[in-house]
Amino acid sequence: MTDRPSALARWSRRVGLGCALALSGAATPALADRLVPPPGYYAPVARGGKTPACPPPPPPFAGTLDFPSKYEGSGKSRDTLNEASDARYKTLTLPITTMEKGATRLVDQYMDSGSPQALACVLAWYGGWADARALLGPAANHTGKSMRKWALASLSSAWLRLQFSSSQPLAAHAQEAAKIQAWLGAIADQVVHEWNEDDPRERINNHYYWAAWSVMATSVVVDRRDLFDWAAKMYGIFAAQVDADGYLPNEIKRQTRAAGYQVYALTPVAMMAAFGKANHVDLASQGSNALQRAAERAIGAYDDPRAYEAKTGKQQVLEGADEQSSKLAWLEPYCWTLACSGAESAKLGSLRPMKNTRLGGDVTAVFAPR
Repeated sequence: MTDRPSALARWSRRVGLGCALALSGAATPALADRLVPPPGYYAPVARGGKTPACPPPPPPFAGTLDFPSKYEGSGKSRDTLNEASDARYKTLTLPITTMEKGATRLVDQYMDSGSPQALACVLAWYGGWADARALLGPAANHTGKSMRKWALASLSSAWLRLQFSSSQPLAAHAQEAAKIQAWLGAIADQVVHEWNEDDPRERINNHYYWAAWSVMATSVVVDRRDLFDWAAKMYGIFAAQVDADGYLPNEIKRQTRAAGYQVYALTPVAMMAAFGKANHVDLASQGSNALQRAAERAIGAYDDPRAYEAKTGKQQVLEGADEQSSKLAWLEPYCWTLACSGAESAKLGSLRPMKNTRLGGDVTAVFAPR
């Protein structure tokens, strides 16, 4: 029987080759036996920046993922906010959301500063949660499953900036990195188990797309084609769901929140299309260019929701309309994948820099580096 290379050896080979390509100025094509992120993830770490403070990490969440929905008690449209339930949700999930926001912010700070102390802080945050096997407990409900995949999306997509940087910041921390990456892979396996691509199509909505993005990001972290292919299959379901006018029917069902959920659903699939392109898998053209139709429908959702009001017969609740640099951060991977122009290009230029925790933090730094 042939010995398989250790996770550490595979990690070293993968990162070393990627860095060599980046340092040479060559393109970073996908190779037959490995997965890669888009080229911006190879960006070098800045040098000489101010060392940021290292806040204490939140306590690892290793228990049962059991959280109320902020729409608890709402009807089938799930569009009426339950303020009491929302408050309980925010309190119970605080350790996880603090980890998501904090870890991505710390990675951004390290990439901007190059401070060894900042890198040590990042590794302490990730390492503590990996040691505790956090986020691997059972999920008691839909919201619990959702928190797992959202957290994975944040943590894996931010980690990729360290893992593939041409500066090789993890080279001196290979054992710690291998442990963290194995932990992220274990979470991805759990996400795949919880979000079944064979579920009835009327149930598959933005949650499934976010699960797929979290798994695709992690597939590159751990270089696992099975995870990548599972996520790509879920993208195919998205592509088949986009109608001729660019609407996602299962997001239109959200009635007063249809516009916001169209935008929200587009966010993970735009990232998947970019990662597909990086690995020579043309996801964007599936469904007769479904991504482009959905994007054209989403780009003006916050500025002029009248099309959604006509479609649903409901006035739209535009939660987060003043946070478009985050809500529309999908424009960065979208415009890298497809040469956007017109309204998309203008909107992108007006909102930069664009940041979104569950896309790994500073998305502009990755897809449009200075």
